[in-house]
Amino acid sequence: MVYTSQQPTTRTTVDTRVNSRPEQIDFSALLDPSLLQSARHIYRTYYEVHPDQTGRPIGIAIDRFTHRGKLIFGAKPILLPQECFVPVAQIESDLY
Repeated sequence: MVYTSQQPTTRTTVDTRVNSRPEQIDFSALLDPSLLQSARHIYRTYYEVHPDQTGRPIGIAIDRFTHRGKLIFGAKPILLPQECFVPVAQIESDLY
């Protein structure tokens, strides 16, 4: 006699919307111009004060109301509810 185990087959559905999202998001249409200007000012000031800094930030976390911000050097920014993220590519696009 041969015994076989038969397990019920269950199908799982995968949400394909997550996989179809583009990796790059155009932030230019989403940002308030005054926030972008403040982010550029923060970026320029940081590099004027620290000219020997070799690490490149990924962007700036900036408060929407006070326009105070911090450079982000990690892989994924963690933002407070009133903050938004401005990527360095967006900041540098008009500096040069």
